[in-house]
Amino acid sequence: MRFVDEAVITVEAGRGGNGCLSFRREKYIPKGGPDGGDGGSGGDVYVVASADLNTLVDFRYTREFRAQHGRHGQGNNRSGKSGDDLFVTVPVGTTVTAVETGELIGDLTRAGERLLVAQGGKSGAGNARFKSSTNRTPRKTTTGKPGETRRLRLELKVLADVGLLGLPNAGKSTFLRAVSHARPKVADYPFTTLHPELGVVSLDRGRGFVIADIPGIIAGASQGVGLGLRFLRHLSRTRLLLQLLEVTPGQSDEEVITGAQQVVQELEAFSGELGSRERWLIFNKLDLIPAQQGVERCTHILKTLQWGGPWFKISALTGQGCRELTERIMTRLEELDDSEENSEQGN
Repeated sequence: MRFVDEAVITVEAGRGGNGCLSFRREKYIPKGGPDGGDGGSGGDVYVVASADLNTLVDFRYTREFRAQHGRHGQGNNRSGKSGDDLFVTVPVGTTVTAVETGELIGDLTRAGERLLVAQGGKSGAGNARFKSSTNRTPRKTTTGKPGETRRLRLELKVLADVGLLGLPNAGKSTFLRAVSHARPKVADYPFTTLHPELGVVSLDRGRGFVIADIPGIIAGASQGVGLGLRFLRHLSRTRLLLQLLEVTPGQSDEEVITGAQQVVQELEAFSGELGSRERWLIFNKLDLIPAQQGVERCTHILKTLQWGGPWFKISALTGQGCRELTERIMTRLEELDDSEENSEQGN
């Protein structure tokens, strides 16, 4: 199924039913008095997160959603039935924003979580409501109110612990295939990844994490060049970033360094918080050059970048170094979990 990560929809809550104008008219009961019932309330519209969905593609075909209207009141003090609420199902990880104001209405990060996005109209009052000691035969009623109508922007941000980033053809898709059961497209031309791919990395003793392959980031991605802008937002939910660098005979050290700096610049331009996210450097495709040359090149690149963080040498194609890397990632994620738990207990 084609991945769709953004959609605009219109939701309309139900209108409230009108109040009824009625008088009791039964044999042997003259001047029975007012008995017009109230209308029913209009149905609300909710957006609900579901773990069974992973795309917003359905909203390309259905863009308008309306809740049920409330029924009108009736005589004999019978109230109208309230309209049924409408539940619009979206994938976990969807954010909901009002198109007109840009207001973030909510962020659905857990299955079953729901968000009220349009409130149904209030019901109208029947004439029985207006009976008083000075007005025994009121002919006043009120009409039901219209429900809210809103245009909503839905954006799906993939939920992953680790995000892969780098220039096109850095080997991200190959790495994802090597460490998980995901099967993204792999080829020797740019932008083989046209949408985010998720893979589950399973280690021993039930330990594992989710990793996301994001389309290659090129210069100007944060301003809309290439495919990166549309998918940079998916990195915002990750806790750890892996930046893959292609070290091959056809790539000079200067090209690798320039490419690495370019990716970081695009991250920072898109989001300062994302640019400061914990990031590891991964030197890939080292099976294509002699081992000693690989060590020398990596050392030179690290020194030029003034890199002081974690770094690893791997070959995603052969699997060399991948197991060690995934173990280290798992350990780091567990450390972050412990730190977050301790922080919550301290508060």
